Amino acid sequence: MTDVPIRLLLADDHPVVRAGLRAVLETEPGIEVVAEAATAEEAVTRANQGDIDVVLMDLQFGKGMNGAQATAAITARPGAPRVLIVTTYDTDADTLPAIEAGATGYLLKDAPPEDLATAVRTAATGGTILAPTVADRLMNRLRDPRAALTRRETEVLTLVADGLSNHAIGTRLHLTEGTVKSHLARIYTKLGVDSRTAAVAASTQLGLIRR
Repeated sequence: MTDVPIRLLLADDHPVVRAGLRAVLETEPGIEVVAEAATAEEAVTRANQGDIDVVLMDLQFGKGMNGAQATAAITARPGAPRVLIVTTYDTDADTLPAIEAGATGYLLKDAPPEDLATAVRTAATGGTILAPTVADRLMNRLRDPRAALTRRETEVLTLVADGLSNHAIGTRLHLTEGTVKSHLARIYTKLGVDSRTAAVAASTQLGLIRR
């Protein structure tokens, strides 16, 4: 058993959340909160200083870089700290980009304190821990990949739900309008619908996008 504590960086734009996480984790033996970051950009900079073992990362930071983007930037470096997502969001639109970006674990903020401490220790050793709802959704995707939306399809559908036209979606995602239409056609087929409104309704019900 090593006496060296697991060194944490708390990355969340809400001071109350950071204070709550610190209060819970600093009571745990072998865990030390050494830094906090209020933006994703700050988290990337601080994580790269070499003295962090695990980053507890929120997903939404308002303007600028989001948590998934920060996770990708952090984990891309050799010897990078592990990133444990701690958020309120559990839809495919949130979980998939974060996991694809290299997150070691994904936990929801309503998790019991003991689960949070276990997740930190698991992440520090390179293990993976997922909130039950996230694990169930990923298993469902593996069981029936035909019904699963790709990351790009999820992005397109999220913008459809926001009321953007095909042209506006293409501009936002740097795609041609024809490509956007192709994505929508595949989305309709996967969801068994024939309209934008029905696609948004079905995907919201299935938890594929966050509304």
